Amino acid sequence: MLVGLSPVLDQQTRIVILGSFPGEASLSAKRYYAHPRNQFWRLLSAVIGEPLSDMGYDERLTRLLAHQIGLWDTIAACKREGSLDAAIRQAQANEFGVLLRHSPHLFRVCFNGKTSGKSEQRFSAAGFETLVLPSSSPAYAHMSFDDKLLVWNKIVEPKR
Repeated sequence: MLVGLSPVLDQQTRIVILGSFPGEASLSAKRYYAHPRNQFWRLLSAVIGEPLSDMGYDERLTRLLAHQIGLWDTIAACKREGSLDAAIRQAQANEFGVLLRHSPHLFRVCFNGKTSGKSEQRFSAAGFETLVLPSSSPAYAHMSFDDKLLVWNKIVEPKR
């Protein structure tokens, strides 16, 4: 079984972005969105107006938390050959009570792609604002960067 990464959260986190499960590059580097062609850091740079792509990993995380944005995945562990979500087998979900214990001000849960978006109903039923984002993965080439960014900008819209 492959085991995912620890959550990036703090007491001030108001928004969390949940991926599905880290790809091979991320697992190897022990860093979220480590594949150089993944658009995650570039998209978030545009969303929060900071050059995250130009920063070291630890500084990226510090800046995200400063914007009250956290990161995690919907899957804690699984079997998978390669990095595609379609190859995930025997998925074990993360225990999301951690979100509430570590981030009592959380109000919006965003999902990076359709696989993580399968958990959306669970969070919306619990009273969270939810948003399923077009995947930042290089495998999802159906949308241009600019079209993805139109949706990703909704991450930081004011609370409804």
